[in-house]
Amino acid sequence: MKTPIWLAVVCLTASLPAQAEMFKPIELKDQELATLRGRYVMPGRIISFGVVMTSTWQNAKGDVIGATSSMQIQQSTIKPEFYVSMIDEKGTGSARSQNTGTGTVTGGSGLNTTEGVTQVVRAAGDNNTAYNNVDINVTKANQAPATQQQGQALAANSTLARSNDAGSLSVSSTGNGVQLNIVANNNQGSTVQRLAQGGLMQNTTLLGASNQVRNLTSLNVVLRDNVSTGGSLNGNLDQLKGLRTIGF
Repeated sequence: MKTPIWLAVVCLTASLPAQAEMFKPIELKDQELATLRGRYVMPGRIISFGVVMTSTWQNAKGDVIGATSSMQIQQSTIKPEFYVSMIDEKGTGSARSQNTGTGTVTGGSGLNTTEGVTQVVRAAGDNNTAYNNVDINVTKANQAPATQQQGQALAANSTLARSNDAGSLSVSSTGNGVQLNIVANNNQGSTVQRLAQGGLMQNTTLLGASNQVRNLTSLNVVLRDNVSTGGSLNGNLDQLKGLRTIGF
């Protein structure tokens, strides 16, 4: 009577090494991980995607130079394009003057080779304010929001420029992305905000005093707010069936 039980135990023991080898964790290669991008949202769920980038520089007298660059992509979008709105404001004209910046910042060449999100503020002056921020906003709706682009279209491989008492601004588009660059007057410093090659750079260098600098980027995603159909639910359940057989 005990022979079948012992036979089953022996067979199970013999099979353990093979089972253990089957479930041994392995490291995936970068090429394999790259094929998984976008698998976390069901196809057709994203109905709108937008990017808004704003960079401004305000000097001690209140003069402001800057720009806002935006792009929104929907199913009806034929050609994705950035639109630029310039920011040009005159100061209050007070008697308070701004001295030439005398600060010195060295190094930092490696910042141009970073990946992902890089936010840097380097200051060699007094009473400065610098702000770098990235927002990711995800909302749900039954249809994509109405689009009404503001400003001038930024063609590929082109540059839009503007200057005033605060400094000089350039917004450029290359094959790799979009960059907003400001060089302040009177050696007060510079700032750059760049979205390119899958990364975002927000880098400010302050050499003078009483400046206010802001680099802001918003990523806006709208997901379709529809009840899942029976077909999609069945597809999700089919993917889960295999987990039960291995004890998850």
